[in-house]
Amino acid sequence: MPSSETAQDRTPTQAVPTALDLGLYARAEAGPKITVIEIVAIGVSLLWIIAVVFLGFGGGEASDAQTGLSMLLSFLAVILPLALIWVAAMAARTARALRQEAARLQASIDAMRAAYVEQQQRQSMEMKPELVQKLDDLVAAQAAAETKLATFTSLRTAGPAEIRAAVPPAALLEDPAQPQPVLGLVQPAEVEPISVADFIKALNFPENEHDKEGFRTLRRALEDRATERLIRASQDVLTLLSQDGIYMDDLRPDRSRPEVWRRFAKGERGRPIAALGGIHDRSSLVLAAGRMRKDPVFRDAVHHFLRHFDRTFMEFEKNASDAEIAELSDTRTARAFMLLGRVTGTFD
Repeated sequence: MPSSETAQDRTPTQAVPTALDLGLYARAEAGPKITVIEIVAIGVSLLWIIAVVFLGFGGGEASDAQTGLSMLLSFLAVILPLALIWVAAMAARTARALRQEAARLQASIDAMRAAYVEQQQRQSMEMKPELVQKLDDLVAAQAAAETKLATFTSLRTAGPAEIRAAVPPAALLEDPAQPQPVLGLVQPAEVEPISVADFIKALNFPENEHDKEGFRTLRRALEDRATERLIRASQDVLTLLSQDGIYMDDLRPDRSRPEVWRRFAKGERGRPIAALGGIHDRSSLVLAAGRMRKDPVFRDAVHHFLRHFDRTFMEFEKNASDAEIAELSDTRTARAFMLLGRVTGTFD
């Protein structure tokens, strides 16, 4: 006879649902029903009841003249302290639960921030080969330019016989009356120096895409060689900082006196100019310091920016008034200097 199948064999296997493990973000497990707080409240309540019975009923018989009002007052005198004891116990238990929930939320926020920073750093490391290729291209272009400049310099310092030997014979047979070709080394016309007001406004960058005056000032500042280097370096670090959610408009630094900035321009470093590090946003400082340790591209951009800010401010301070220095210290570029100066230990 063929073997009979049981009902369990004919029933399809059902997947047993499993709980989703949320790890750090899971709700805290419920604590015990009775905690130390409830035990203490029960003990105090019992002591109070014993004291009331001993003091109220152990001394003698009740008076016949006791009225209903006095009985009500006696009842309230017994019940109200018990109610207060349990209200205090519930408040203590609620406060304890709130502290535990706040600690769990803080740990969750720290974990989310760490995961975000790790993701941003991973993306930056994935982009690193492209950046390396661009840097190699720039180095090659610079080497080619230096080679051409060295060739031109050697021709200028050579004697007539050497120049004649270097020129092809066919060029010597050309008609001297014909105009000679102009060298492509014409010096550009000198640009008028940028004003102090435009310099400060350019370091703050345009407010938004509709700030036409800000873009005009920025283009004007980029025509100045020294200012252009600082603006490019500042733009690079501000872009890298924004990848970690750090924006200069969100920072509220402490104002430093102009004389402290002048001491920095004179070359003082460390504690004497510690007031310049007026950025106290702990989140921004931690994120920037972590990226300085792990991201070499960011680290190089920060040191490049600090060098140019140092050199440019030394020249700016010579002819700037205290009001102009105070205005410059409130720009986005100056705030980036304060933040990155604290991260790199400039004010330590």
